[in-house]
Amino acid sequence: MEVLASSTATSTHPHFTLSNPKKPFTLTFKPSIVSQVHPWKSFPVRVIEARLLSGILCISTNVNRSGICGSSDALCKHEFLFHPLCRLNKTFSSQSSCFAISHGWWHRLREHTSSVQKVMSHSDKIRRHASVVFVRLVAAMLLVTSVSIAASNTPSWALSEENLLFLEAWRTIDRAYIDKTFNGQSWFRYRENALRNEPMNNREETYMAIKKMLATLDDPFTRFLEPEKFKNLQSGTQGALTGIGLSIGYPTGSEGSQAGLVVISAAPGGPAYQAGILSGDIILEIDNTSTESMSIYDAAERLQGAEGSSVEITIQTGPEIKHLALTREKVSLNPVKSRLCEIPGSEKNYPRIGYIKLTSFNQKASAAVKEAIDTLRRNRVNAFVLDLRDNSGGLFPEGIETAKIWLDKGVIVYICDNRGVRDIYDTDGGPAIAVSEPLAVLVNKGTASASEILAGALKENKRAVLFGEPTYGKGKIQSVFQLSDGSGLAVTVARYETPAHNDIDKIGVIPDHPLPNSFPKDEDAFCGCLQDSGSACYVNNVQLFSR
Repeated sequence: MEVLASSTATSTHPHFTLSNPKKPFTLTFKPSIVSQVHPWKSFPVRVIEARLLSGILCISTNVNRSGICGSSDALCKHEFLFHPLCRLNKTFSSQSSCFAISHGWWHRLREHTSSVQKVMSHSDKIRRHASVVFVRLVAAMLLVTSVSIAASNTPSWALSEENLLFLEAWRTIDRAYIDKTFNGQSWFRYRENALRNEPMNNREETYMAIKKMLATLDDPFTRFLEPEKFKNLQSGTQGALTGIGLSIGYPTGSEGSQAGLVVISAAPGGPAYQAGILSGDIILEIDNTSTESMSIYDAAERLQGAEGSSVEITIQTGPEIKHLALTREKVSLNPVKSRLCEIPGSEKNYPRIGYIKLTSFNQKASAAVKEAIDTLRRNRVNAFVLDLRDNSGGLFPEGIETAKIWLDKGVIVYICDNRGVRDIYDTDGGPAIAVSEPLAVLVNKGTASASEILAGALKENKRAVLFGEPTYGKGKIQSVFQLSDGSGLAVTVARYETPAHNDIDKIGVIPDHPLPNSFPKDEDAFCGCLQDSGSACYVNNVQLFSR
C-alpha cells in the first residue's frame, strides 16, 4: 500500500489521497486550525512508513497535534521506538502549510506506541536489575574464591611434604599397576580417605601409610622399598650383593600346601650353595622367626646383612630338617659361566658342544652370553647347551635381549593386562648371532621369571629343545620406580604370555624331555655325563638335540 499527501494553492481544503490497488478512495479533511501560510517557498513534508504487527501501513506528516509543524524525525524516534523499522521517504514536498489531522487510527497508534514504551521501560528495569544481580554474583564468587585460597594456604589445609610423598606413591600405582580395578576398590576414594585419616606427621608414618595402601592390593610382588632396600635392590641387579646367595619365592605347585618359603636357587660358590641348600628346599625359620606369614622381601632383608655377620636358618629338605648357621659374604653375581665339551667318537654327531650356564639376568647378562658364544665359536663348536636351571630371573629387558641372540625372527613374549595383549616383543633377527647351531636348554623348578620368558620363546619358536622339569611359574612382571626421597616401589605392571599365548603363572614352562635325576648342575660334571655312557647321568648327545 502506498500513501500520498498532497496540497495545492487553489484548494480551499487540504486533502489526502489514500491509494490502495484493490480499493482506491480519497479522504478530505477540514483542518480544525487554519494556519497562516509561511513565507517559505516550499515546506517539505516527510512520509514515514512503519510496519506494525497488524500489517497496517501508517503515515505521519511533520504536523504536530497542535497544528504546529514538527519534526517527523523526532516523531519516528519517539513514537515508533524501534527506529530501524522507520523508513523516510523524501520524494515529494508540499507548497502549503502544515495541517492538523485528527483521525481514530492515530489514537490507536498512540496506544500501541505507549504499550511498546511500557515494555521497553520494563525491559530496561529488568536489564538494570539483572546487571546488579550479576555484579553481586561475581562479587560473591570472588569472595568465596579468596576465602578458599586463604584457607588452602593455612597449615591445617595445605598438603605437607609427607602428604606429597604419599601422593607420589599413589600416582605411581595408579598409572602403572596391572589391575585397574585395584583389587575391587575405588582407588581415588582410598586416596582421599587416607589423606584425611592416616597419620603422616613424619617419614616413618608416611612409609607405614604407603605400605598399608599397597597391602589393599593383595599382591605379594608389589611392595614398598625404603631407601636402603632400594639401594640394595639396585646393587643386586648391577652384579653384587652381601648375603648368603639364595633366591627365594613362594611355594607353588606341589609345594603350595607347604608353610614357609621355597628356595628357587643357590648362587654357585655362595654360602648357601656350599652348605648344600638345593632348589625346592623349604625355609622354615630365619633367626628363629617363622617364615609362615613372611613375605619374600622381608625374608630377603633378613638374609642380607653386613659382610662377616651370621644368620641362622632352618631348612627342610624332603623329610629332613636342618638348622644352619651361615656367614654372610659378598656374593659376586657373574651371570655366565661357559666351557667346551668334546665328545670322543662323535665326529658326525656334535663332537664339540659349547656349554653356557646363565645364573641371573643382571645388567651384564646378555653381553656376557654374547661374549661366551664368541669364545666358544673360536673353538669351533657345532652345538650349544644353555643351562637356565636355578636362574630366578632378574631384569626383564635382559631376558628379551638374550632371546634376540638366538632367534632370527618371531615373537618373544606378549605383555598383557586385564584387557588383553598390551604389547608385543619380537625380533627380526637383527641382533642375532647364534641362529644356526643346534640348541638345547636345561630348566628346572628354580627357573623363574625372565628365564622362563627366554625358555618359552626358544621352545615355542622351535629354536631349542627343552630338558628338565617344569619351571617355577612366575608369569607376572614387576617394574621398579624410585620416589623423590630415595625410596622406591616394585610394582606388578603386567603379566606375560609365551609366543603360543600360554599363561604360565603358577604353571611354568613344560619341557620337551626330562633329565636324569642325578644330572649335575656344574659345568665340569655336565661334560662328564655326555662323555661317559656308563654313568647314571648319561645323556646321548644326539638325543640332546633331537625333538
